[in-house]
Amino acid sequence: MPAALHCPACDRVYDPGPDEPWRCGCGHALEFEARPRPQGEPLPLHQLDTSDGLWTFFEFLPIENHVTFHEGFTPLVDAPEWDAQFKLEYVFPTGSFKDRGATTTLSRAVSLGVEKVIEDSSGNAGAAIATYAARAGLEADIYVPADVTQSKLMAIQRTGARPVRIDGDRQAVTAACLEAVEGEAPQIPDAERGAAPRQTGAGWYASHAWNPAFYAGTMTFAFEIAAQQGWTVPDALVLPIGHGTLFLGAYRGFSLLNEAGIVDGMPRLLGAQSAGNAPIVDELGGRTVAEDDADTDIADGIQIAEPARKAEILEAIAETDGDAIAVGPDPTESALDRLHRGGFYVEPTCAVAPAALEAYRDAGMLDDDDTVVVPLTGSGLKTL
Repeated sequence: MPAALHCPACDRVYDPGPDEPWRCGCGHALEFEARPRPQGEPLPLHQLDTSDGLWTFFEFLPIENHVTFHEGFTPLVDAPEWDAQFKLEYVFPTGSFKDRGATTTLSRAVSLGVEKVIEDSSGNAGAAIATYAARAGLEADIYVPADVTQSKLMAIQRTGARPVRIDGDRQAVTAACLEAVEGEAPQIPDAERGAAPRQTGAGWYASHAWNPAFYAGTMTFAFEIAAQQGWTVPDALVLPIGHGTLFLGAYRGFSLLNEAGIVDGMPRLLGAQSAGNAPIVDELGGRTVAEDDADTDIADGIQIAEPARKAEILEAIAETDGDAIAVGPDPTESALDRLHRGGFYVEPTCAVAPAALEAYRDAGMLDDDDTVVVPLTGSGLKTL
């Protein structure tokens, strides 16, 4: 039986099913009622059977594995020139870390008996959901910006999914997608009415921003890092923040490892946003590197003005003594060139976090002997 959904804000519980709400009637994001975790001491990495990829950690996941390419356990490599370690998330089947959430989200969809999924994305999440929907034999409509890169558009189309191109900014894409999901213009009902936004026959909302199944996948990022470092915790992670799916995945994963008694301590979570869209930085009263040219959008993958889980991102920063800074196009382009020259062929959005790493060092927020992990989140092949 698939796990039920729970609202942490008002304590309501929703039964699982293909028409389950994608958000609580009070407007809060839903979570899984179940929080499984393993018992006993973890095996050292050399004794782990990692042939199932991220599903190696199935004991942490409230989802049964139905749709997979055995993705995960991406390499964690030394980057001496950056005085950090890079986790190569761009070597996933669709070329981005979004496959972490796609395998768990589509596995959830199959367990619920879903026939069609709907997603909105700037490209990477859409390509991942479309690919895993194809693997599952499900139909998929993927709402994307009208100016989505050709490579990402083709990645969606070639799976047999239907891309729906929407004029306007990223928020307009989400609004159009929700109109299709709900059958009407999206509105958060009053808490007193308590009417949850049910999904219509148009499809099941496989949202990387809202669906808790997606975050179940991205928290395996933390499990892998801990295992690859001998079940220890790095001093800091520097991660990009758009909707914050990997950022929150890291927070949830390390939190769960602590609850299970497998590790002791949390890494500082240091966020990196694009100067053109930096709502988390704005909320923190933070700073921007190269603010004068912030109107360009080289980091198109994190151009999110209103993160769906903004409050949770801010909580994760506060709980880990973290921070967030915004990075403009010039330092991002410089970091991108440096990454490429070092053999890391990544897309522009991916360079925001390494650029932020340098800014954090310049600000004295990281000690010379700190262990720092930075994910490289998307392949440069997606920009062709």
